[in-house]
Parts: sequence; C-alpha cells; structure tokens
Amino acid sequence: MPETGQERVVIVGGGFAGLELARQLVKGPYQVVLLDKNNYHQFQPLLYQVATAGLEPSSIAFPLRKLFQNRPNFYFRMTEVLAVHPDEKYLETPRGIVWFDYLVLAIGARTNFFGNEHFACHAIPMKSISEALYLRNAILDDLEAALTTPEYDRRQGFVDIVIVGGGPTGVELAGALAEMRHWILPKDYPELDASEMDIYLVQSGKRLLPGMSEEAAAKSLEFLQSLGVHVVLGDRVVDYDGEWVTLKSGRKIYSKKVIWAAGITGNRVKGLDSSVLTRGNRLQVDALHRVKGYDHIFAIGDIALMEGDPDWPEGHPQVAQAAIQQGHNLGRNFLRKAKGKDLKPFRYKDKGALATIGRNKAVADLPFWKTQGWIAWALWLFVHLFALVGSKNKVFVFLNWVWNYITYDQSLRLIIRPWLRKRKEERDLTC
Repeated sequence: MPETGQERVVIVGGGFAGLELARQLVKGPYQVVLLDKNNYHQFQPLLYQVATAGLEPSSIAFPLRKLFQNRPNFYFRMTEVLAVHPDEKYLETPRGIVWFDYLVLAIGARTNFFGNEHFACHAIPMKSISEALYLRNAILDDLEAALTTPEYDRRQGFVDIVIVGGGPTGVELAGALAEMRHWILPKDYPELDASEMDIYLVQSGKRLLPGMSEEAAAKSLEFLQSLGVHVVLGDRVVDYDGEWVTLKSGRKIYSKKVIWAAGITGNRVKGLDSSVLTRGNRLQVDALHRVKGYDHIFAIGDIALMEGDPDWPEGHPQVAQAAIQQGHNLGRNFLRKAKGKDLKPFRYKDKGALATIGRNKAVADLPFWKTQGWIAWALWLFVHLFALVGSKNKVFVFLNWVWNYITYDQSLRLIIRPWLRKRKEERDLTC
C-alpha cells in the first residue's frame, strides 16, 4: 500500500456497513483501504431469488473497485484477514501485512449450525452468492434425477425440500419455492406430478417472523399455507444425515435438501482480547462504535453489539438498515474528528421491516403503520429495488420482475457447475 502521508483507515468487509463507511470516508482527508475476500458487494436480501432462478447473480452484485473509480484516496485489496495485531497496528493477511492507524471491522456473520457437525456437513446455508448458486444447482439437479426415479419414496427425497428457520429468509424462500412448484414445474417437468413436491418450513418458536409483529406473523403463516407450504411450528430440527431430517418431537422427514436459515453467528478474527466477545460471537462496542478496550479499533454491522441503548437493550438488529446507519454514523464521526468537531453517539432509527411471501403477498411493519397483502408487496419491491447498488442492476432486476410478473415464468433455470468439479467428474481426477 502506498504511503501518502494521510492517516490510514482500514475497513475489513465490503458489506452494507463497510461500504457505507467507505463512501463517507473517501470524502475526507483519510487514506481509505478496503479489504474483502470477494471483489464485489452482494445484496443479501435477494439471495433467495438467485437460489430459485429468479435473478442472475450479477444482478445483485456490484464490483467494489468500480464504486470508487474516481477516488484517489481509496485502495482495495482482495484478501482475508488472518490476525489483528492491535499494539503494533497491523493486519496479517495471505498477501502480506497491512498497517493501519484506525481499523474498522465490518466482517459480518456466518451461518450458525449450533455446533452440530451433521448440519454443517449436509445442510445448505444461504449467506453468499456462491451458496445461493449451489442451492439453485441442487434443486435443478434433483428435479432431473426425479425424472428417472420410478420409485415414489426415493423420488420424494429428490423433490421434497425442508427449510429450517422461520425468519425473513426462510419465509421468503418457502414462498418462492412454492410459486416455483405451482408455475414452473408443470411447464418444465410435465412428466413430474408437481403435487408430489412438499415444502416444509420448520420453526422452533411458536410463530414465524419473530422480529416482526403478531399481525405480520399470522398473515405470513396464512399466506404460506395458502401456497401449500407445510409450516411446522414449535418443533426443532435435532439431526440430519443427508437424507432424513429428525425433529425433536420424533417426527422424521425424508429429503435430500435441507436449507439452513436458522441463525447466524459473528465471524471470528484472531488477535483481539477474548473479553470483547459477547453474545453470538459479536464484538462489544460503545456508542462511538469503538471495540471495548481499544481506542483505534471499531466494529460495525452484524459483528458489533452495542449495549446501553435503552430502546435496544439486547443490541441492535442484525439487518441491513442497522449496518448502513452504523457505517454512516462512524464515517461522519471520522469527518467530524478531522475538523476538530465533537463526535456523535449512535442512535438507531428503526424504519420498519418487510418480508415477501410471493406474488402480491407480503407483510410490512412500519413505525406508524402495519399492512399486509398487495400494498406491502409493492412497498417491498420499491424498497429493495432502490436499495440495490448500481443503476444497471436496478434496471435489470426491475425488468426481470416485470417479466416474471407478466409471464409467470423465470428464464434462468441453468445448472452451471464450477469448472474444477466438472473436470473431476469428466476425468475422474482425485486432485
């Protein structure tokens, strides 16, 4: 990294929080360095549409370098952080050492399998574009296999799907799969009986969407049941061996695909004192986003847990809106610091929550208004469309949605395997 004489702020993570922080910092007198294992920002709320062949991956991703092309004080490096050395003020990465004056950790969270190795080995998570593509391939692969499986019980394993977790991801994915079964299977796979495909949504709590209102939970349950989704409430998945899902009640469901949307845990980074870790592997921060015990290290987004806010005693929700607001506030504080102004503590403004269950079916909890149905669905479309990064992505996603709405079809049902896997299969390689 070139030495420019400017104070260097290193941001680890190009998600919602890290990206918003970088956008603010490039306006100031700092050298801004962004590190991420991918060279793009991904719009996670629409991953389920990639998994169900509604959108192409490129429609919800945007190159990080392109966002900051005309910012001479911005530098991007595609790498991972192996360890933090707080006293020496440097990061250890596979590409070498990165020195910093200030470090901001926006490393987000990963899927939480709650220590069960069977879940980690056999269930399919959905926290990244690559995982969403893997799920799309798995769904389409198994439908092809079902065509040549005459035995009913074995065929059920290929076509049935179990989703674990009744939060927004699980609810939206269940709705999308139910619509895929209703509109797509009869056209693409006329030899299959679409009614044989069972979609199960298992939620350990007594209601869906635990972060939203009772009205939203009840309406989402009604919407899913109207689409033919088997919603299992108050029961928990305790094991999965790749074929049989075992619930705490003793019930078993035969399926070769289990989608895990049951929780997240903070990503870990070596080098920080263990005392800074709190619930869910999150880093404890103060109202100025500083990690406990460190004046020059900050944390924002899903990885940060800010205690002391009377409105959010358990910490702020791990959603995009909270991450964006934290990144914005920290960025403005860095600019205030450069001008010798007082720093402002963070105050989260809850703008509401949205979840879509399918065509004309959604729920919306806004600060002063709750609604369900078509209006909530239109609001969901509007909010997500304008939150996407990149004008071209907005146009492509809008056109896809319009086409899908008019034709009741999706045109992206391609099985695209990674090249190395394909090469192994073709040549029986063991590398």
